[in-house]
Amino acid sequence: QVQLVESGGGLVQSGGSLRLSCAASGIIFMINDMGWYRQAPGKERELVARITSSGSTNYADSVKGRFTVSRDSPKNTVSIQMDSLKPEDAAVYYCNAAVILYSGRHLEVWGQGTLVTVSS
Repeated sequence: QVQLVESGGGLVQSGGSLRLSCAASGIIFMINDMGWYRQAPGKERELVARITSSGSTNYADSVKGRFTVSRDSPKNTVSIQMDSLKPEDAAVYYCNAAVILYSGRHLEVWGQGTLVTVSS
């Protein structure tokens, strides 16, 4: 069984910073893309940032220049540094990974989510 466990959420003032981390566990052959999504109350889940196994990244326009995604592939972890946070960044943030098992099976795995609250 593959699991993603997030950490690092919390309350921060507008303009502040937070760093979220996510670690994958289980018997994993490799992980392709890893990323972060978020869902605010009453809104759909949206992509925040993704990073490929080769390190290529893409970001939502709303976070470009403020958020930085990174990964440690040997450790199966992904992190996101969030700077200059705004009240509209408040949401539950979810880690996501495209996992390949030794059997060849492909899985899309989600973390349980971590809450980010930004006070104005």
